[in-house]
Amino acid sequence: MDKIILRPRREESILRFHPWVFSGAIAQVVGSPAEGDLVGVFSADGHFLAYGHYQVGSIAVRILSFDEDVLRPDFWFRMLDRALRLRIACGLHGAAQTNCYRLVHGEGDGLPGLIIDYYDGVCVMQAHSAGMFRAKAQICEALKEVYGASLLAVYDKSSGTAPFKAGLDLVDGYLYRADGFTADERTVLENSNRFLVDWTEGQKTGFFLDQRENRAAVGRLAEGRNVLNLFCYTGGFSIYALRSGAVHVDSVDSSRKAMDLVDRNVALNGFDASRHTSHCADAIDFLREVPEGKYDLIIVDPPAFAKHRGALKNALRAYQRLNAAAISKVAPGGFVFTFSCSQVVDKEGFALAVFSAAAEARRSVRILDRLCQPADHAVNIYHPEGEYLKGLLLYVE
Repeated sequence: MDKIILRPRREESILRFHPWVFSGAIAQVVGSPAEGDLVGVFSADGHFLAYGHYQVGSIAVRILSFDEDVLRPDFWFRMLDRALRLRIACGLHGAAQTNCYRLVHGEGDGLPGLIIDYYDGVCVMQAHSAGMFRAKAQICEALKEVYGASLLAVYDKSSGTAPFKAGLDLVDGYLYRADGFTADERTVLENSNRFLVDWTEGQKTGFFLDQRENRAAVGRLAEGRNVLNLFCYTGGFSIYALRSGAVHVDSVDSSRKAMDLVDRNVALNGFDASRHTSHCADAIDFLREVPEGKYDLIIVDPPAFAKHRGALKNALRAYQRLNAAAISKVAPGGFVFTFSCSQVVDKEGFALAVFSAAAEARRSVRILDRLCQPADHAVNIYHPEGEYLKGLLLYVE
């Protein structure tokens, strides 16, 4: 096996179980590892530290194990079984009211570079590294072993997430389908709400599972209110608001496919169509034209404005402008749920952008709650970067 030798005193983070080795910490590469190869990581004085997937880039190694576990033939089964046990402990797997959840959340489950979402028997995986992409067949076999006969399909959707490398066949497709299973979408339950998930054409793995608890929070406040759901995707927040007795919900997204799924989800849950309107439009432009006071509750859940640190400054300005508009438009005594899913935007930076937005809008604003990702999007305590979703519940007078 090829080896990565670190510079002197650059092993401290690994001794604290951080799962990344940065390229600047490397003194020598012994051998000629290809992207995705398993390599050993050693300190400058020759002590073994970890095993992980090698890659070219600022993150040179994504650590899979700090001991010999990764070399055992049952490694993938044990890691996926451990991940499932966490979801069982959280009351997600086997729950009567919810049959979809995230099974693997990268570093949070000790598998950096791997995402697996579970939709009532269908596992949709996304590899964010060449190593995980190359291991997809082994991962699929382990999923079959973990779930047994209840597993209906395993779909690989890594073409948009795995780094392009020569020799990798980055084409989405099924790694496994049980006999007779032919669907490319499935109806799932989330807190008894029904949603159509299209994993082949939809964004990410087909649904944004990370907002489950925050959608429930919207539901608790939506009764008797007029609701605006910006960047709605397939209408998760809208369905919860309608279920809880919102007077009317306007859902806004620039994707026509997403808006079609919103309408299907509204019908699927049996709501009166007159209580909901879909708008295929740019969310920021739509908000700009909204009359002040029309909505009592506004959800602002944009896509990531910053995917790397070089975009951080512009992203914070964008969050400020967007939230200033929402705070300006919400009715007195109304609520604003606002989120950032940009990993490089930390909680303090996001809160400062929203503070600046409130000052710009010249409204009295109070923070009622700080919102985050749910338990199935677990954060490794040694990898705080995994806490990517942050949000605020605001009360505006």
